[in-house]
Amino acid sequence: MSAPSKSYAALAGLELGCSDWHVITQDQIDLFAKASFDPDPMHIDPEHAGAGPFGSTIAFGFQTMALLTFFSHQVFDKWTDKIPELGYALNYGFNRVRMISPVRVNSRVRGRFKIVDAAPRADDGTRLTLEASVELEGSDKPALIAEWLFVGYPAPQTG
Repeated sequence: MSAPSKSYAALAGLELGCSDWHVITQDQIDLFAKASFDPDPMHIDPEHAGAGPFGSTIAFGFQTMALLTFFSHQVFDKWTDKIPELGYALNYGFNRVRMISPVRVNSRVRGRFKIVDAAPRADDGTRLTLEASVELEGSDKPALIAEWLFVGYPAPQTG
């Protein structure tokens, strides 16, 4: 395996950046409801949800969490040449997740990522702990914050 591009201590605290903004549409919410077998009217019935506390339908909390993967690919792809440990990152789970603010239909959200800790593994991988958040455009509060764990392996060397 190739040596890390930086010392593990230098990776800790590294701001990886933000993804592009993404609009949460009712179609996306409805598809998530079907995929998760959850017909909650707060998410899929605009009339019902309009009379509720948020004034509109909202994305599922787990849908917001699932977007972390989409957002992380946008951010990690910018770093794979500089940090080979991010070449192939396997989701290892979460230490904690908090869903802070509801994501109303037609909101714009994006992901922000920072490496909190990095350590070598016996299998030549790198254990990475990331601070991850889903930001809501125009809000001081994020939709979601999480401590996300990965096991990273260097990208395969090609020709």
